[in-house]
Amino acid sequence: MTLLVTAASGHLGRLVVDALLERGVPASDIVAGVRTPAKVDDLAARGVHVAELDYARPETFAPALEGVTRVLLISGTDADRVAQHRAVVEVARAAGVERLVYTSAPRVDEVDYALGADHKATEQAIADSGLSATILRHNWYTENYLDAVARAADTGEIVAATGDARVASASRRDYAEAAAVALTTDDLAGRTVEVGGDVAWTYDELAEAASEVLGRPVTYTRVSVEQLTEGLKAAGLDAGTAAFVAGIDDAIARGALGTTDGSLSRIIGRPTTPLVEGLRQGLATR
Repeated sequence: MTLLVTAASGHLGRLVVDALLERGVPASDIVAGVRTPAKVDDLAARGVHVAELDYARPETFAPALEGVTRVLLISGTDADRVAQHRAVVEVARAAGVERLVYTSAPRVDEVDYALGADHKATEQAIADSGLSATILRHNWYTENYLDAVARAADTGEIVAATGDARVASASRRDYAEAAAVALTTDDLAGRTVEVGGDVAWTYDELAEAASEVLGRPVTYTRVSVEQLTEGLKAAGLDAGTAAFVAGIDDAIARGALGTTDGSLSRIIGRPTTPLVEGLRQGLATR
């Protein structure tokens, strides 16, 4: 098989390439699709084939997909990413790709939230294409909290509008290993899987973990969505971005990230990375 990893120069994409190599996939069977090939000279030096694949430039899709058996479509970040995803899916279908693996968001068919809408639309586009697919609905990355923990080193608090909600986060490496399994085996063919950490923690527990990692007391300060929105605007975000960011906290408060059933640990064959360990590792490599 020839395996294409899109966005391979990003945090997750690089880890997926590493996970594939660790599973014994020959480097020559891996294609790293990247917007800027020079950013992955190190992967090329390891024997990985590098192909230009820019979500904003559809003309790069077909050459990158030539001869590819399976594709990992890592979700983009541009404002028009749904259209970009649809274009990649269509080219993959036309190229005869055997399977598409997509990194989606949690509970997009159960909880209505802005971030989930793009992923839900992409999942529908994949279903409409008729491609054999695996949808991995990623819970939060523990690394998403590194900035908040770093700020807490100075302020002693983590401020959020998530109430008493829980988050089943895992490390990017955990998710990368699951993607490697989905690409290299048939175990997850045709499945949509909610993947997250083994433990769903509260923000009070996040503050406790930050205290342990930082070696100083940290508390969780609860605010309303409105208060968080105003605080983000005061910090310099425009109104739309502030509302979007605060809306993520609102979705968390409504339970978007609180579900875990051990699927991720079963897929990767080991426990997921504990919160404290994930934060410690993340801060050490920033």
